[in-house]
Amino acid sequence: MSSAAIPFPDVNPAGFEWFEGEPVFNPSIHLALEKPESIRYLQEFGYSDEEVSHKATDVAVSSPFRVLSQEGAAVLLEVARSLRQHAISCERIENMVRGGCYRSKFLRDLCIDPSLTELMCEIYNTDVAPHTMPLHLGHMNFSPNDLSKAVDKWHHDTLPLDVVMMVSDPATLDGGQFEYFIGTKDEMSVLAQQGKTPPIERVEAPRFAGPGYAIALHGDMVVHRGAALNKPGERISMVNGYVSTNTALDDQHRHSDLMHVDPPEALYAEWAKHAAWRGKNRLEKLLAELEFNADSQAVASRLEEAVMDVNQAIAEMREGPKEMHHYEKHTKS
Repeated sequence: MSSAAIPFPDVNPAGFEWFEGEPVFNPSIHLALEKPESIRYLQEFGYSDEEVSHKATDVAVSSPFRVLSQEGAAVLLEVARSLRQHAISCERIENMVRGGCYRSKFLRDLCIDPSLTELMCEIYNTDVAPHTMPLHLGHMNFSPNDLSKAVDKWHHDTLPLDVVMMVSDPATLDGGQFEYFIGTKDEMSVLAQQGKTPPIERVEAPRFAGPGYAIALHGDMVVHRGAALNKPGERISMVNGYVSTNTALDDQHRHSDLMHVDPPEALYAEWAKHAAWRGKNRLEKLLAELEFNADSQAVASRLEEAVMDVNQAIAEMREGPKEMHHYEKHTKS
């Protein structure tokens, strides 16, 4: 089982205060962990073995599995309703809350719970840890005010691995289902350039048995969305992020998108710590493994690779926001 890659901060960013009067998270009361019945792999979606070899895991998506007990689901729903007052919008999502783990200790302790992390290690078949950036923990999506809009447009995530959980009861909703495309990101890019969305025969909508049920998702590789509601309803989902502890693999992040949505008081320090964590691990590997070598270019390349994430973070922070990613910029749906 993986421990935390970076401990949750002891001090909250400016502007974030803890809720008062919440129930204390107790895994023996609030969790009811079960394993998924099935797993689908990236190769089934059209990715090559070479493409997959550099990624955190070859797992694409799991079938729905239970995470929360009835008591846990009820508390999380109330937490989400309390967080709703802090919702923000962007061009991809009309109503979302980021940084909820800096406001709700219940949500924080759920998202970093060791037994849940251990289950995710088993599902992903690799060692993972709760995300190094707390803004990626306990992200909440809420129903859009405009029913013609999708809850979340077709996209792939800004982070590698996540759990997508239904917080509200999906049985009460008409529409609003979570959907994923059985295909690659390159295929989706071609469709988007043609002004198209995925053909219905290549779209899966897993059935969640109730609130507190979730799927494991390779969010950076599997194109997905939250579909539009057909009728008004309380549709709340939670996304909890994870990272592979193997920092020799691809980073699989698109940090620049976060500049559009996350508070700078938290974002840049979190981002820097994430890059420093990866750089530290890569430098330690270089220290342990680099042998004497007269080839200056080869050694320089190894050193450059070790600090790649740090240099990229510096460059992107200085460059500023880029266009936000999603696949529906040219579509009507």
